[in-house]
Amino acid sequence: MLVIVGIVLVFACVLGGYVAMGGKLFVLWQPFEVVIIVGAAVGAMIIGSTKPILKRVGKAFGHAMKGPKYTKKDYIDLLSMQFQVFKIARTKGMLALEQHIENPDQSELFNQFPSFAKNHHAVTFFCDYLRMISLGSENPHELEAIMDEEIETHHQENHAVAGTVQNMADSMPALGIVAAVLGVIKTMGSITEPPEVLGKLIGGALVGTFLGVFIAYGILGPIANVLNRTYEAETRNFQCIKSGLLAYMNGCAPQVCVEFAGKALESSVRPSFTELKEAVSALPAANA
Repeated sequence: MLVIVGIVLVFACVLGGYVAMGGKLFVLWQPFEVVIIVGAAVGAMIIGSTKPILKRVGKAFGHAMKGPKYTKKDYIDLLSMQFQVFKIARTKGMLALEQHIENPDQSELFNQFPSFAKNHHAVTFFCDYLRMISLGSENPHELEAIMDEEIETHHQENHAVAGTVQNMADSMPALGIVAAVLGVIKTMGSITEPPEVLGKLIGGALVGTFLGVFIAYGILGPIANVLNRTYEAETRNFQCIKSGLLAYMNGCAPQVCVEFAGKALESSVRPSFTELKEAVSALPAANA
């Protein structure tokens, strides 16, 4: 929502200021300039990207419109889920979790926490490492190294998508100049025309430079920044799960495990000690 508000504000201020100065909006309507700039930027993106990245770029704009999807309530759900899982593991052993690990979609335990259960990547990440622990991985340092590697790979995949959008933004001003130069070439071919015709042609050529800079710094650049923040929030979500698992492997009590896990979160979404204590106290009895 904030992204949409920001884009509307950008258009309102730029175009409103232009009209207030006496500018004519129809002069800015240069569809072929848009085709040159945007089309060339998309073509360059295709040249410099792989098929998986291109598929994710289309979805990335939708992610940017929504912004980071994790709220404090989501993290209370996540931490409460970890508390419940670690409590079962401590009291009944890891084998009691086997049915939940192998069939997380049908798990009554995980489905108590809807925001976690709907997050496929988080569920897979958590269950994969619970499975390793249940199979006998007892060295927390080795498991931490593996988790860091997976989190870093996920981060790089996301960064490649955000980087592709940022590269498009960076190319826009230069492509705007290309469109402007082509407009000047067209104008020079009509040099014998009267001044009013030449003025219109020159104005149309300059719109190319305006559009390139405007799209780059008013739209695509900010969207790339939002994507980076959104993907960083996903990384924090994995870090939260990792911290809880490592605390469990080091022998900490479930309450301490979730406190450790919460420290990986940003302060704006991190539940306080009291909020988390109240949440886990309200949980039903831990049944496998």
